[in-house]
Amino acid sequence: MAEKKFKRTTVTSALPYANGGVHIGHLAGVYIPADIYVRYLRLKKEDVMFIGGSDEHGVPITVRARKEGITPQDVVDRYHKMIKDSFEEFGISFDIYSRTTSETHHKFAADWFRKLYDEGKLVEETTEQLYDEEAKQFLADRYVTGECPYCHNEGAYGDQCEKCGRDLSPTELINPKSTISGSTPVLKSTKNWYLPLNEYQDWLKQWILEGHKEWRPNVYGQCKSWLEMDLQPRAMTRDLNWGIPVPVEGAEGKVLYVWFDAPIGYVSNTVELCKNQPEKWGNWEKWWQDEDTRLVHFIGKDNIVFHCIIFPVMMKAHGKYIMPDNVPSNEFLNLENDKISTSRNWAVWLHEYLVDMPGKQDVLRYVLTANAPETKDNNFTWKDFQDRNNNELVAVYGNFVNRALQLTKKYWRLWQNSRMSRLRWSHCSTSSSSAMPSSRP
Repeated sequence: MAEKKFKRTTVTSALPYANGGVHIGHLAGVYIPADIYVRYLRLKKEDVMFIGGSDEHGVPITVRARKEGITPQDVVDRYHKMIKDSFEEFGISFDIYSRTTSETHHKFAADWFRKLYDEGKLVEETTEQLYDEEAKQFLADRYVTGECPYCHNEGAYGDQCEKCGRDLSPTELINPKSTISGSTPVLKSTKNWYLPLNEYQDWLKQWILEGHKEWRPNVYGQCKSWLEMDLQPRAMTRDLNWGIPVPVEGAEGKVLYVWFDAPIGYVSNTVELCKNQPEKWGNWEKWWQDEDTRLVHFIGKDNIVFHCIIFPVMMKAHGKYIMPDNVPSNEFLNLENDKISTSRNWAVWLHEYLVDMPGKQDVLRYVLTANAPETKDNNFTWKDFQDRNNNELVAVYGNFVNRALQLTKKYWRLWQNSRMSRLRWSHCSTSSSSAMPSSRP
């Protein structure tokens, strides 16, 4: 079957989380590959839009704000600017880089949720969750620590044990404690709204497993693993005070789940761009709802489930959106044979690199491109960085440029000399011809 020809391409790159800077793992895994692809399409004179932005809601933002004694808005304002400036310095050529705390995004995401709610696409359910009686609030996953039931690490979080890597729920922890007050939380009933992923499982199997066998093995394999299990409804709201308020009566004190509102940021940022530059981009709907548009998500492998299962179900439930044609996902980049870890500050941060190595952005872009973790986890070392710079950029590429310039200079000179000789000969011939007497009577 012939490949479909699209009129335009919408390219998104995963929204970095605004509770810290971005590092070389982010750059190698998502942003450089996306930028290369977009630049390639632009060189071909194709119609393409490149969307980026900061993800600014969720529990880690509130955790950092509490630790620093500032507001969540202070946190995201600081890191949104840092991230945006870093991307600009490294030449990531977004058409727009916005944020999920914008007024446009808040309204757009709330309207999306309300549409699903009004059409009965969401399931209301009351469950028991951990509650801090001293702080008088429900505890999100990261506000609970305790002993991992699998490896017995005593510092496991309510969503994951960083020692053994297991995904957890707060109620699984042994001897759970609230990170807010230090007290032992209790179970308390609360109501939330769920996206019934199970109702879309057959459609997902057909769309992905039958329709997109060309996707990268890591993407296709992870989707297949999930779809071979029974999908369960997933809560799209949380008991928090930082985020987009749930636009439903009786939902006071609740906000949209960060993984509901964040991917909608791709669309709301498109709305913002088209509103600000309508003469260039036209209406936003053609970039997201026109079957002649190709949608491509560039992500890290930790975001595969959200971009290939949850967000597509959200778009399918809405009813008007095109599905992603491809979801390129790279593996992870390690640093000096050790996993990059933001909690351990084991990373090469872009904003620090810009200070320590001014003017060397393209060197890092080259090294990360040459060593891209496309099919397996790769490793970044400063020795390799030095060698590639000296041996490949300075020696090989520098020699190529030097030879090309020398040959250009040499043959330009030869051509100029040849041209001047022809001009002189032509002039002499003309002059001689004019001076000769006519042989006619």
